[in-house]
Amino acid sequence: MLPREELLKGVENREDVARIIDQAEQAIKTWEVVLTDCLSPPVLIEVQEQFKRLTEVQLLAWGGYPQAERQRLAIAREELPLEQYQVEVAALDIAGNFLFDPANHRDFLGAMLGTGLVREKTGDIIVLGERGAQVIVVPEMVEFLEANLTQVRSVPVKTQRIELSELKIREPKKKERTTVEASMRLDAIASAGFGTSRNKMVELINSSDVRVNWKEVTQASYLVKSGDLIAIRGKGRVEVGEVNVTKKERYRVQLTRFV
Repeated sequence: MLPREELLKGVENREDVARIIDQAEQAIKTWEVVLTDCLSPPVLIEVQEQFKRLTEVQLLAWGGYPQAERQRLAIAREELPLEQYQVEVAALDIAGNFLFDPANHRDFLGAMLGTGLVREKTGDIIVLGERGAQVIVVPEMVEFLEANLTQVRSVPVKTQRIELSELKIREPKKKERTTVEASMRLDAIASAGFGTSRNKMVELINSSDVRVNWKEVTQASYLVKSGDLIAIRGKGRVEVGEVNVTKKERYRVQLTRFV
């Protein structure tokens, strides 16, 4: 048996982590590869952090493409070979004419959930503008969505399976800059990284649009540090790099923006 209480100590996503501990124990007992549902980044990070101390099991995460945010975990005994192809995910194309009724990420997710699908069965959603979107799902949901996902907003759509190689993934562009700030407050560093005003950034933080290391942060005074990843939906991500203190006791911060 795994040290459940030790693994759950201090975790925020206790219910999710507890379920994955159950699956890990199943993998140990049956000598089979066990797959989780699609996990959000905060859960994924927490599970990987807690499980890295274990020698009995191994984890492999995959979400259909290298930059995927939501991913499934394959769990297996340490003695077994574990390859990416064993983390089964499928891709769907949701095609329609959205020229006169544009749809965003939330619209496509809402339409999928409106069919009765639960969020845990879906991975990332890649919005393609006026022609629709592509989505990652667990394979057992493909036929259900092909039959039931027929409309997004007011637009009729055709939903059909595609190969993962057909995903229209745009490699993120990197833009590096250095800023000097009086503090490492989230609003100061994020406004510099995203090139927006401090007041606008405070609004985004207060409205729960900003995540640090995939966790929602609603305090503008939250202190970030080197290695942190700041994300705003639709605006990309900013990675906090090297931090040095100047002679005037200000912070010189290297920032990398991915858009």
